[in-house]
This record gives sequence, C-alpha cells and structure tokens, in this order.
Amino acid sequence: MLKAEALSKHYNGTPALSDLDLEVNPGDIYCLLGANGAGKSTTIRLFLNFISATSGRALVNGMEVSAEPLETKKYLAYIPEQVMLYPHLTGAENLEYFAALSGHDDYDRGRIEEFLTRSGLQKDAHHERVGTYSKGMRQKVGIAVALAKQAGALLLDEPTSGLDPEASNEFSLLLRQLRDDGVAILMATHDLFRAKEVGSRVGIMRRGVLRAELDPAELGHADLERIYLEHMHD
Repeated sequence: MLKAEALSKHYNGTPALSDLDLEVNPGDIYCLLGANGAGKSTTIRLFLNFISATSGRALVNGMEVSAEPLETKKYLAYIPEQVMLYPHLTGAENLEYFAALSGHDDYDRGRIEEFLTRSGLQKDAHHERVGTYSKGMRQKVGIAVALAKQAGALLLDEPTSGLDPEASNEFSLLLRQLRDDGVAILMATHDLFRAKEVGSRVGIMRRGVLRAELDPAELGHADLERIYLEHMHD
C-alpha cells in the first residue's frame, strides 16, 4: 500500500532524507523511531505530497504520489500530533464535514455516530463541541475520520505525544483494530514502548537514513532500547 523507492529530500543541498527504501503492506503497523530531525516527518510529508521529493519515488497503492496527488490522497488518512478540528462544531459535525469532503456525504447521523463509537469516543461526547475535548478525544475523532473515509493507509506523526498512559493505551488498541481491518499504518514516533507494543516492524532513523529495520516480536523492551541508543551514538 505504501512504498518508498530510493526516496530522498534535500533542502539547499542538505539531506533531510536519503535513499529511503520502505514498504508498508495492508495489516502492517510500521513504526519509525528517531530523534527530531531524523527524517520521520519528512517521510510522511512526502507520502502526503505536502513536499516534493528531490529524487526517488513515493507510491500509494501502486501510484506515484507526485504524478497522481489527488488520486493517491483518496487512499490516505493523516493524523498529526495535533488533530485540526473545528472547535465550535461537535465531534459528530466535524466528522460529517470531513467525511463529505472525502466524497462520503451520504452518511446519516446513525452511521456518523457508529464511526465515533468505533473510534472509542464516549457517546455523551458525540454532540459536545470539540473545543471542550481533550487531546485524546480529538485523536479519536481523527480515527473516526479515517474510518469514515475508508482509507487503506493511515499516516501518523507523533500521535501519542502528550497523551496520558490510559489515553495512549486506548490509542494503541484502536491501531490494532485498524490493523486487523487490513489498514496499512505508518507511524512516526519517539515512543519506544508504544512501538514495541503495537509495531509489526520498527525502523530506526538517524540524520535522514534508515539505519535498521527490526521485528519487535523478536525483541524485549530493553533490547529495543539498547539497539536504538546504539544507532543514536554510532
């Protein structure tokens, strides 16, 4: 579903991402680990066509993003660190609006509420203004948007940053549900614990280079931390 082929991005000759080869298939949760400036967010922005590649290709469902930017976006949902919603609208109204933008303007109120419930948002919050929501609640509306859009791939940029442990755990459960539904998930994160818990694969990035690709099922938490730190200081 998501594929990078020798994907690179330079700014004024300085590499932000160098020759990235990466593939995320349906049912994968691929976690990109790395410090600030490692190239994680750059990778996600390239798949979204927010920025243009210097060289190489970003592919979504077999289509090159730069050649077919509108068509590839139909398959993508994006949840940034801060989900941007309209604070004066309710959760249901926000979802209805964003679903319509993605071509799904035929959902009735019951279907909208079903998506919000599946995302884990408590029912008594469906018709409360988003301006009263916690960050975790806004993230759940973001998941509901992905469900309503019927996106085949989900891109996440530091989605658990600032969430308390309970909200982070709830978010992980939602990602597993989406994985089981066959969604391809690419998540940029600093959270080694969360990457170990939910990732089917983990990539370690430093200075724009993918230094290692690991199967977290074969590692303990301490092993993953040790390998990560080794790559941060090599």
